[in-house]
Amino acid sequence: MQTNDCSEQNRIELLIAASLAGSDRSPLGIARAVGRLVSGGDLKGADRLPTVRSLAGALGISPTSVAEAWSVLRQSGTIVTDGRRGTFVRVRPAGAGGGRVWKVPVEPGMYAVDLSTGTPDPDLLPSIGSILRTLGAEPIVTSYLDRPVLEELENDLLERWPFTPERLTVVNGALDALDRLVSSLVGMGDRVVVENPTFAPIGDLVEKAGAEVIGVRLDDEGIDVDDLAGALTRRPSLLIVQPRAHNPTGVSMTSERAADLAQLLEDTDTMIIEDDHSGAVAGAELHTLGRYLPHRVVHVHSFSKAYGPDLRLAAVGGAALPIDDLVRRRQLGPSWSSRLLQAILHRLLTDPGVDAVLATAAGAYAERRSRLTRALEKRGIEVGGGSGLNLWLPVYDEQWAQVALASRGIGAAPGSPFQIGEADGPHLRITTARVRDGFDELAEHLADAALAAGGRSLPA
Repeated sequence: MQTNDCSEQNRIELLIAASLAGSDRSPLGIARAVGRLVSGGDLKGADRLPTVRSLAGALGISPTSVAEAWSVLRQSGTIVTDGRRGTFVRVRPAGAGGGRVWKVPVEPGMYAVDLSTGTPDPDLLPSIGSILRTLGAEPIVTSYLDRPVLEELENDLLERWPFTPERLTVVNGALDALDRLVSSLVGMGDRVVVENPTFAPIGDLVEKAGAEVIGVRLDDEGIDVDDLAGALTRRPSLLIVQPRAHNPTGVSMTSERAADLAQLLEDTDTMIIEDDHSGAVAGAELHTLGRYLPHRVVHVHSFSKAYGPDLRLAAVGGAALPIDDLVRRRQLGPSWSSRLLQAILHRLLTDPGVDAVLATAAGAYAERRSRLTRALEKRGIEVGGGSGLNLWLPVYDEQWAQVALASRGIGAAPGSPFQIGEADGPHLRITTARVRDGFDELAEHLADAALAAGGRSLPA
């Protein structure tokens, strides 16, 4: 065994030496060479690297140079040192090469009834035709150097914000915000706490950042306090929470639970992202952790569910440092979100007629979810949660349930992409937003599918 270990160490030393041939042998040059070997697949996760002195001897350089190179690679998350066991190439988290989000929606048009989408009912969105006519023929801006957020929109958002933000900006939707914030706040090897189940793309974003995802349970009031307390002992860098109309369960955080969670988080360094994805049509009051921890919370408010997915706009407000970093990063790319769309949003936000449309939509979504929930309860199936566009259907077997529904022309989203680990058993996510009638018949189909392959009762 020892001979094999020595042989492997010699192989890696030769690889590094070959990659440095004729190249910079400074600490940064060595770090870049090892990084190229990792990204190219020549060095793989869990490969043990040579000791500092051994590699220094093989390269004919100072051990200090190798030690500094190792330090650079540790800071970048490329390698990890495990005490006396040595230094290793970091293993990427399971699932980092795949994607949860692509397993969720079914092919458009495949089923007569598609309950997989998670999207709003287009008939409940406000019309923007009259608003477009009020904008006039003149362009909103004529310079690349104008403010990234229209002043009138910014002022309106600040008045509406649930706590006083240190910074506020506008980006291209909630997922754009989450992507950029996770990139800013999460490094390789960090730990990130999310609700379990969570919105599938959140799991993808955290895993792609090279972080470990820690799932915490939900009850009818939000994140379970004891479960979060246990997760916080692992010193996570970030908590991502959906404060209302949780996707997929429909749970909304109560004011009492928000206060309890804030007290628990107060003495930690954990940053918090709130994803308020349904906004004005959530069907539940917003209770934000930003009320208690404004310097550690970044609140993301999406307008897509309420005003229309094609607006592709979300406001981001809260702690200064991550938002400043987000703005700087955007300056290297799109720099700003369309100010034309921002102008449309401002008019939507300030039009009393639109407020009435949103109230009607929120009521319709709540009624549709409630009617289907009650119809399922009559058939012995409890789904929990209280608001939003989705419900979390427990099933005996996920695959069998999907097949059973598909045979009746009904598409549903599998639950596994939303779950961290084993979670609380197999489920399907059912989008209720576009279900306008036939609740009893649909509940019968869902109940039959939930019990498919499992007799007539769900597993405990």
